[in-house]
Parts: sequence; C-alpha cells; structure tokens
Amino acid sequence: MSKMKGTQAIIKCLQEEGVELLFGYPGGAVIELYDELCKSDIRHILVRHEQGAVHAADGFARSTGKVGVALLTSGPGATNGVTAIATAYCDSIPLVVLTGQVPRALIGNDAFQEVDIVGITRPCTKHNYLVYDPEELIPTLREAFYLAASGRPGPVLVDLPKDVMASLLTYPPKKPIKMQTYQPNVNPHPNQVEKACRACLRAKRPVLYVGGGVILSGANEELTTLARRLNIPVTMTLMGLGGFPGTDPLSLGMLGMHGSYAANMSVAKSDLLIAVGSRFDDRVTGRLDAFAPQARIIHIDIDPSSISKNVGVDIPIVADCKRALQAMNAWLDKSGDFNPREVAELHQPWIDQVKEWDDKHPLTYVEDGDVIKPQYVIETLHKLTGGDAIITTEVGQNQMWAAQFYKFNHPRRLLTSGGLGTMGYGLPAAIGAQMAFPEATVVDVAGDGSIQMNIQELATARECGAHVKIAILNNNYLGMVRQWQELFYNRHYASTVMEITPDFVALAQAYGAVGLRARTRAEVEPVIREALATKNVVIMDFSIAREEGVFPMVPAGKATTEMLLV
Repeated sequence: MSKMKGTQAIIKCLQEEGVELLFGYPGGAVIELYDELCKSDIRHILVRHEQGAVHAADGFARSTGKVGVALLTSGPGATNGVTAIATAYCDSIPLVVLTGQVPRALIGNDAFQEVDIVGITRPCTKHNYLVYDPEELIPTLREAFYLAASGRPGPVLVDLPKDVMASLLTYPPKKPIKMQTYQPNVNPHPNQVEKACRACLRAKRPVLYVGGGVILSGANEELTTLARRLNIPVTMTLMGLGGFPGTDPLSLGMLGMHGSYAANMSVAKSDLLIAVGSRFDDRVTGRLDAFAPQARIIHIDIDPSSISKNVGVDIPIVADCKRALQAMNAWLDKSGDFNPREVAELHQPWIDQVKEWDDKHPLTYVEDGDVIKPQYVIETLHKLTGGDAIITTEVGQNQMWAAQFYKFNHPRRLLTSGGLGTMGYGLPAAIGAQMAFPEATVVDVAGDGSIQMNIQELATARECGAHVKIAILNNNYLGMVRQWQELFYNRHYASTVMEITPDFVALAQAYGAVGLRARTRAEVEPVIREALATKNVVIMDFSIAREEGVFPMVPAGKATTEMLLV
C-alpha cells in the first residue's frame, strides 16, 4: 500500500469528515500543512487573532450543528486560542482544534514556540491528544471528530508535532469508532419515562425549565409538542433561548439573575420542575436552598455527571434530550391515562396565575424623551428583522438586553457565551455564522467595551465577504460592572469608565466597512434599516442612556424571588 505525507493525510481526513471551511492563522509549526491546505477545496478563513479563529469556528458550529474546525500554530498561536476553547467547553460546543507543535525530539526542551498545550487545555477540553506515532495520526483525528460531536458535545484538541506531519504514513480505511471507556447513553429508560409522564399528569403547577441541551440535540419540536399538549409554561436559560418559541403564549422567556418576574416566580411556586438539557447553573438557581422549594424535579440530560450535581433530582433520565422527549410524547400517545382536555383544565389555573404575574411585572423599561434606550434598539432590531436574524452577542448588559427583548422563535439563532461569559466572542462568532449562512442576516449586539476585545476581526469580515452588522450599545462604560458598582458600591465607578473610545464610525470606514451613528431615539430605526439594506460590514453606533440598567436583577446570594425591578 502506497504511503502519503502526514499533511496530505490530514487534509484527506478533514475532507472525509465533511469539513468545507476552517478558520486559522499560520505559523512555522504548521507551514507545511498550510501549503497542503491551499491545494485543497477546503476554504480557509484567515483571522487576525487566534482567539478569533476558535470563536469563529464556534459560531459556525452553534449556527449549523456541525463540528467547527480551527487551525493554530504552536506556542503563542495555541495559547491565544485557549480562552475560546474554554468558551466552547463551558457551552458544550463541538470543535476540533488542530495545533502545531515542535518536532518530537524538541518537546520538553524549551524549544522556540513550544508550550505544553495538551497540559494547558486538559481542564477545558472534552479530550485532547498529542500525536507521537505517525500511524496513529488519522485514527486520532477521526476519534477527535467523533468525540467532539457525540454524547455531550465539546471541543477536542489535537496537537501535531511538525515532524509527524512531515512523515510518510499509510492512510487507513475508515472503520466504525468503538471506545471501551466512552459509551454515552442516548436512549432513556422506559420506566423513568413513565414516571416522568405520570408526574406531569398529576402536577398542578408544572414548569418546563429548558437549557442548551435541547438545542444541541435538535429537540425543539419535541419539546414544543410536549409543552403544548400538556399546557405547561416554559422558561429557558440563556443557552436555551429559541428551544421553544419566544412568542408562544406558554413562553416565560429567560429565568435566573436577569430573568423575567413570571419565570422566576413560576419556578419558585411550582410543584413539578421538568429540567431538560440544563445544568442548574448558579445564575439560574440563585440561593440553592430557596430554588424551587416546593417542586419535585425531573432532570433529562445526556451527561450523568450533571444529574444531582447542584440540585437534588427526584426522577433522573440520562439520555439524549430529543430521544427522551420523543419517548415521553410516545408514552402519552399510547397511554389510556392521558386525557388532553382534563390535563389542560388541570393546569389552566396555574397558567392564569403565571399570566397574572407577567401582566403585573412585564419586561419593560422607562422611556426618556429622545434619549436612546438600549431595550428600544433591540425591540426595533427584532421588528425590522422579523425576529429571523442570527444574533450573536458580546458579554455584559448588551447580552442581557438581547436575551430579554429579542424574541427567539427558532433554535440556533442566538449565539452567545453563556458559561464562561467571554467578552470579544460576538464579532468572530458572527463571522463564523455568516460564512455558514451567507444569505442570512447576522447581527452582533455589542457593548463599547466588549467590541474592542476582538475588533481586529473587522478585517477578517471584510476580507471573506461576511457582511455582518454590529450594533454597539455605547454608554462609555463597562456597563454590567458599572451597574453593580451603582447598586452595591455607592456609585464608586472604579475602572469602569471608558473615557477614551474610538470613533466607531471612522473605525469602520478605516477597515472599508460602513459606519452609522444614532444619537437620538428618532434616528434608531433609520440607522437599522440602512444597515440591513447595506451589502457590507456595518457598524451601528448607538449612543444610549449611560446609566441604564438591566432589570429584573437578582443580587448575588439572594433567592430568585428577591428581584430588583425597574
């Protein structure tokens, strides 16, 4: 059997895995791989910083459901990607990150641009590899793609010594991957499904609490069917938004620290909490002893380590969310104990109570003449896009306002850093999503602080024709920290005032993009309309009310019922 060079084998393997697009930045350790890459039909997007490469691959993965791929060189190239790898790890996003490494003989000798990237990323990858044997190169890559996408998804890093990539090897035939130590359980146990269904039929105050696992497993249709046929209100985590239609009468929107009043009260007063693909994050639960104190808890999750980790569970179901919800719907179809009309009537008083809470304390804000309120910008963006855009966000107030006031009716339309809260995520993620869906409207909702973390990726967007729109909610503050300082530190704005910020309109023009500015409320809609109609990268700079806050808000250490309202 003829042999081929390692770099050729890597490209062939990527093509076998269906990779058509990857994001990266070249360097000495991967120069031969780049030489081979440019001979292939895989499109490479040259970013301006390695963090941007991994975030862009992440945005591609979140918007498509496919594995995103990034290619980085050794040393600082690899370490520059670590924050973005951790971002994907915290949100269970499937990535394969390829890093160059010094030749095997130099590993451990403090060679130029050598770091132990396997050791560095061990805590923030699903798994990682250092390929020592050229004959193991392709089996390792195939295993990496399998691990990234199966079970609870996550990033997998493969470190590639330069001499391994230059070696001659035999390209092995593709075989089904079987791993003795990794066998995720995807099918729910029938007895647990029956227990969960019967609990739903008995409960008087049930709530569906939905996380990102519903979106990762493609279970949104099954979830919507279950909620509607049982007449159960649905609240979503930040990562779960879009898993259930945000405009549906049963939707309570987001819960937790900046969740809606109705969502937090419903969870607190429920007698049955059905957690689907969520992990009881501290931003959701608030003070644990006060979280859903009256409720029995059903927890559906593919990761057994998440069950009862933070909150005790009464009915665990370890399974893929889609298959578990399919099984619950199938049980209801066959059960003689399920009378849709009776169940709907049983739950209707609870629905009425939830609606009363929502009517009494809706998500709202106080208008102030012609001053631009950030919530109004998001509402106008929702109106003019028909709620059908892919929205990425940076992190902070901009992220929360987008989550609260843009109603997501479909999955994979909100791409945001949830678990790690990474500033600088939104712009490169928007580029990844735009490359996946060239005809889609992709908008990065940003703050004037966050956008500067990876603003160099404007060049990437221009170069690859990703016509993303960037809505900067500009208050000349690091807004979320400033809000905490206002509420809990006597307005001592320590290092949160952004006294020197760029002229974002001029900066856009410097990159060959379009810059637009709105200083008054009346200018908001015309600016958004012009941006959406422009076939280019556009920065929209909105001068918003400087000390506007995100409300409701649950202070640290408080119960989720102890909300600060507008």
